[in-house]
Amino acid sequence: MQQTSLKKLRKLMVAGLLGLCFWGASGFAKPDDWTERIIQALEKFINNYPQEKVYLHLDKDYYAAGETIWFSGYVTLNDLPAYGARNLYAELRDAKGAIVQKELLLVYDGGASGEFSLPENTKPGLYQLRAYTAWMLNFDTTFMFFKNIQVFDPKTGKAGEAAAPKEYSVQFFPEGGDLITDVSSAVAFKAIDENGYPAKVAGVVKDSKGAQVAVIETLHDGMGSFELKPAAGETYKAVVTNAGGQQKSFDLPAVKPSGIALKVYNRGARIFYLTGFNNLEASQNDMLLIAQMHNQVIYKADLNVAEGKVSGLIPATNLPSGIMQLTVFDNKGTPLTERIVYVKGKTDSLEFFLDPQELNKGPRQRTELVLQVPDSMRGRISASITDADQVAYDPYANNIMSHTFLTSDLKGYVHNPFYYFRDTSAKAAQALDLVMMTNGWRRFSWQEILQDKFPTIKYPYEQGVTITGKAMTPARQPLQGGNVNFLIRIPRDSTQSFLMAPIQPNGTFALNNLVFGDTALFYFQGQRDTKQNREVVVEFDRHFFDVYAPVKTPIPLLPPPPMDNRILKNYLATVMEGNSVNRMITNRTIQLKTVDVNAKKPSAEQTTSSRYASGMFSSDNGYTFDLTNETPTNFNVFQYLQARVPGLQIQGDMSNPSLSWRGGAPGVFLDQMPVDVGTVANIPMADVALIKVFRPPFMGGFGGANGAIAIWTRKGGDSRPDPNAKKLELLKKGGYRIIKEFYSPDYSVKKAQHELPDKRLTLYWNPNLVVDTISHTARMIFYNNDQTKNFRVVVESMDQFGRVGRVEKNF
Repeated sequence: MQQTSLKKLRKLMVAGLLGLCFWGASGFAKPDDWTERIIQALEKFINNYPQEKVYLHLDKDYYAAGETIWFSGYVTLNDLPAYGARNLYAELRDAKGAIVQKELLLVYDGGASGEFSLPENTKPGLYQLRAYTAWMLNFDTTFMFFKNIQVFDPKTGKAGEAAAPKEYSVQFFPEGGDLITDVSSAVAFKAIDENGYPAKVAGVVKDSKGAQVAVIETLHDGMGSFELKPAAGETYKAVVTNAGGQQKSFDLPAVKPSGIALKVYNRGARIFYLTGFNNLEASQNDMLLIAQMHNQVIYKADLNVAEGKVSGLIPATNLPSGIMQLTVFDNKGTPLTERIVYVKGKTDSLEFFLDPQELNKGPRQRTELVLQVPDSMRGRISASITDADQVAYDPYANNIMSHTFLTSDLKGYVHNPFYYFRDTSAKAAQALDLVMMTNGWRRFSWQEILQDKFPTIKYPYEQGVTITGKAMTPARQPLQGGNVNFLIRIPRDSTQSFLMAPIQPNGTFALNNLVFGDTALFYFQGQRDTKQNREVVVEFDRHFFDVYAPVKTPIPLLPPPPMDNRILKNYLATVMEGNSVNRMITNRTIQLKTVDVNAKKPSAEQTTSSRYASGMFSSDNGYTFDLTNETPTNFNVFQYLQARVPGLQIQGDMSNPSLSWRGGAPGVFLDQMPVDVGTVANIPMADVALIKVFRPPFMGGFGGANGAIAIWTRKGGDSRPDPNAKKLELLKKGGYRIIKEFYSPDYSVKKAQHELPDKRLTLYWNPNLVVDTISHTARMIFYNNDQTKNFRVVVESMDQFGRVGRVEKNF
């Protein structure tokens, strides 16, 4: 697994907090066993269970049947690009949680590309795109990436069933966790309808005698708060009315006669905290407050109730943006009260400049946009350009900024998360604090890790496709020793290989870190001791991604982004026309002109050589052996060539023979690349398509003064069934999805299909822009469709340090 250091908190945090851990409300006392145990438990969790996250950038916010969902994936480990990751799983599920499509994507340098094609008969409605890694399944699955997608029917304009909500509920969240007798606390609330969307409510809080003690009024997106100082023995209920006039009553959490509650005042540059308490035992006088961000303890303070040391402040000037968790412990290490706070500190984000080099809005005209990136940036950049007049967008939807700094660390649904970054008003800051109070931060439980209860790792950190299973005797007893032998074929490119999986003493075996596209055919047979034995029973484990069980959608499925009927009508009409054009392209046949052929038909060897050999390797100064239609029985290439080439001496062990021609060793090339003799000797003859032996001297590469032996392995179309495969059992295994290329026409070149209408709505999509390391620019070149007048450009990125950036601009 990729080892990620604890330096991730950015240089600005390290510099600003170097001495902070020794500053507190009363100065920090010398550490003793119980305080040190808390810190060590956190460090153990961080070191052994790094956090992996996934984010997907999509080309649009919503789609219609017949379109393609294009996305670029960003995978991080402890907030740094996950360079060691290889597997990203993506699923498209319907509103009931059933899988509609899914794919395994190959991660490279912390990123991956993917797409889901929506057939024209796709049922309209709400869908959810989920993305995750195997490592993430070991922890709370609500931290997976989720994206809600509305799919329309372009023919009818329908978007599935959308029943109007009839019910609503209100949840209450006392600050610090509990209501304590005679302790004044802020109580946050969240009102949602039956679909999970925010609901606006108003009302009052009453005690058991019916007296009003607080007023309830929604501040933003169904959230609000009120102050309450519970009296001994009292119970409280809220009487509220929603926007539709429906009145309901809800009980507040029970009041505890004793305890402690943490109260926080977020003032931006300084964060004040105050502990309220009642009826504490003397043994609870000594407490410890710990604040942590990004898995780093940034502040700790000794609290002493007997001495009145129950408050303090945390300087936040030099902190980065993100969620801070404050927890108060007693001297037994038990967490008593907790609060999370959002720090709007220095946003360590990437800055970009986007300008047009050439801007043309005429039909099918060329446009070139130039993105200037920071000089030191190395990382992933994805870009989407859409028709701004026909493709509506939600300005407050989740994006790479709000995901990185907010939602990826929260449990629970956050409505319109980018609102808290786009709006800088005092009301938005107050609403963001309500998000902190009504959504949990629960990546781990302090109580569990302090008791040495850590997650059970069921899914290892994957770095390729893994096949595991068990080999048994006919009596179903684990086979001890031996191997499971595999002949692996990739139909897509006709490559094949041989692998052997040793059987462990408990009967298990594994093929690890395989990388192949599309689907592979695994022909297998158990081998007991030194002889192949058909009596060996081989069973394979079922991978979690092979299960199609429905899941409960963890967050509500959102309605489409706000748009007027005119925009939606135009959008759907354009999609329907585009679908018609795509059908024409798919069904169109191209008539070729009649050509009189008088040339001499080339031989089979010449045809094969022209398909494989290039440059100096296409020379016919030597001997050519076409194996595409031959079934050689030789052990390897050198055994095959023995006595076939006059003057070429091949002697000794055929697994590593000595070669000589005219007094020296000829060069050896595999697929036109120089290799050693041993590499070629291990290639199965079934994989060889062509052998050419060039007379001395060969000028096609180094080491050719004494001639050369060149071997080419088979390409697609040249493979043939292996008779040995018929004797073996077969396992089909899906590999990495082969992503189709985004269609971007070049109207500077005349093509027959350019005569058709152009109704594209995503004009440009690039999941991984290439940056010129000299000019530090990335260029986006595309041609307009037949109708677009305004372009919307969205660029998202992450560099090698985990810093993210985003550009949104209309032209």
